[in-house]
Amino acid sequence: QVQPVESGGGLVQAGGSLRLSCAASGRTFSWYAMGWFRQAPGKEREFVAAISMSGSRTNYADSVKDRFTISRDNAKNTVYLQMNSLKPEDTAVYYCAAKLAAVPGQSQGEYDYWGQGTQVTVSS
Repeated sequence: QVQPVESGGGLVQAGGSLRLSCAASGRTFSWYAMGWFRQAPGKEREFVAAISMSGSRTNYADSVKDRFTISRDNAKNTVYLQMNSLKPEDTAVYYCAAKLAAVPGQSQGEYDYWGQGTQVTVSS
């Protein structure tokens, strides 16, 4: 079992960058594929990015491709989301989630454990 805890959110101007971190407790972090999702006000939570257990495979939502990068450090039990060229439409609460499997997925239902979220606000 792992418990994800997000950090790194904040307020940034359009065009700026932020790096989110997700630290997961538990000794079996490397057994989990990890994903980032986000939920904007009045909208459903949506997939952002995911990374495989080993870090060798990643996938991204079309809306963030070429701007966001997901990575992980299994020695530190941490997954990161580097967000560049931020836009006001990236404003949302960002959630980290863990899936007990090697391969990452884009469906929320695939994930077993969720963090509480961190707010990202991009001003225009």
